[in-house]
Amino acid sequence: MDIFSALTLLGGLSLFLFGMGVMGQALERRAGGRLRVLLEKLTAGKLAGLLTGLGVTAVIQSSSATTVMVVGFVNSGLMTLKQAINVIMGANIGTTVTAWLLSLAGIDSGNLLIRLLKPSSFTPVLAFVGIILYMFVKDARKKDTGMILLGFATLMYGMEAMSGAVSGLRDVPAFQQMFILFKNPVLGVLAGAVLTAVIQSSSASVGILQALAVTGQVSYGAAVPIIMGQNIGTCVTAMLSSVGANKNAKRAAMVHLAFNTIGTAVWLAVFCLLRALLRPALLDEPASLPGIAAAHSIFNLLCTMLMLPLSGFLERLVTALVPDTKQPELFSELDERLFATPSIALERCHNVAADMAETAALALIGALETLRGYSAETAADIREKEAKTDYFEDILGTYLVNLSTRQISEPDSREAAKLLKMIGDFERIADHAVNLVESAEELREKDLRLTDAAAEELAVISGAVHDIVELALAAFLRNDLDAAAKVEPLEQVIDRLKEQMRTRHILRLQKGGCSIDAGFAWLDLLTNLGRTADHCSNIAGCVMDAVHDNLNLHQSLRDIRDGSEEFQSRYREYTRRYALP
Repeated sequence: MDIFSALTLLGGLSLFLFGMGVMGQALERRAGGRLRVLLEKLTAGKLAGLLTGLGVTAVIQSSSATTVMVVGFVNSGLMTLKQAINVIMGANIGTTVTAWLLSLAGIDSGNLLIRLLKPSSFTPVLAFVGIILYMFVKDARKKDTGMILLGFATLMYGMEAMSGAVSGLRDVPAFQQMFILFKNPVLGVLAGAVLTAVIQSSSASVGILQALAVTGQVSYGAAVPIIMGQNIGTCVTAMLSSVGANKNAKRAAMVHLAFNTIGTAVWLAVFCLLRALLRPALLDEPASLPGIAAAHSIFNLLCTMLMLPLSGFLERLVTALVPDTKQPELFSELDERLFATPSIALERCHNVAADMAETAALALIGALETLRGYSAETAADIREKEAKTDYFEDILGTYLVNLSTRQISEPDSREAAKLLKMIGDFERIADHAVNLVESAEELREKDLRLTDAAAEELAVISGAVHDIVELALAAFLRNDLDAAAKVEPLEQVIDRLKEQMRTRHILRLQKGGCSIDAGFAWLDLLTNLGRTADHCSNIAGCVMDAVHDNLNLHQSLRDIRDGSEEFQSRYREYTRRYALP
């Protein structure tokens, strides 16, 4: 093997790993919504979890990626540890699909139909279709499909380049001696574990083993222990991903390690026993590409058959290894490990935003109550809720911005933009709630009283603001277009009420019926109530934008107001309902 073959091997390995990474990422984006549906249907049953792990891993072509996702799901509360155990077991079976795809490169026949199954025959077509979809089609989902095809074609070209580069090693004595050395099962397991830990993909390390197998120097006796070791090496990714996670996420990563370590130890002992007692001739035979794929599948199936009935034992084991602590868990609803599945990350963002929205609405409604009768406890609770919404906006906004910088689908990008718009409005609603409380406290501390007429007017506009907050909240939580459509006419009525009340206030001042100090507090109240209605209008507009795939909020609001008989009808209804006395 000369320097040029070494360079070809290096280039082939690079293309192989790059193609596998590109294909996996594109598959995750393309199947993101389906992954969420699978998880929503996931039950505590062993078979359901097993099939879910198998299916997801077969789609995204990486048990490491699936396990990292599972760690993220457990960390954010999407999945229990018991469910995670079954999914991880299924992932180990699903990852064997890659080896079977790679084994197609070993097809050798003069039959035309069989030769068409060889990757070198059909990958050029896949690459051509993929580049057309990626470069000339605007639809994001079709672009992802193009990336999947390009990734697969790159992977297979890399595989063939590696196979061609190492083919000359078949006559190199040192290479032959290396694989004779790996017939020692312990050394074979260590070699497989180290290789897989370095490249962090058991699928890729099996592919490399298949590429080396074309030399004819890799016997089944050497290949089987290496395959066993690869299952241990792939645990490194999940263990790294659990750093900084909560205890249950750490336990999920430990399940992956314990499952593969115990399974490897048991079946390695059986392998050594069979080799010593029966000395099967097959172990000295050169391993073929399909043979390595079969060994990989059989080993993972045997591990799952062994450990599936012991899932309860695994749960107790990792609970003992990662015990409960008295320290409270840090906030972990938004986990960056979920960036691998943007649709699920957005689902968690929506859940957090829903908590934020309800907190802001409760703060505002509580503030309206303080205007009728001040309570120090209520005021303190409102300030606590406002601080909570600040915290929500900080962590959620940062998370959404970081998520948006990833390669995510167009619908996910629009959803992220919608949430970023809305959380600012919810945070400001909570701010206005505190401002209302401060106005109530000012009136109380200065012993200022509103006139009976002003108190009646305040009750009217407070009722309207209470209703618009509830409508905006319902529109967001349930994506309710009917509630969203009711917000804008009510906001217009509140604006009209505010102007009417300012005019009446000036008249009372001119007649000496209201003090200057009380007037300042009154104007502050009207400003904060009016701005609360404005933010509710923004929220409703965003809901309608999302439905119509339009991010132009002002255009959406104009469309609602202009030429809409339904808008005018609701406006008249709200005008009658909230008429000043």
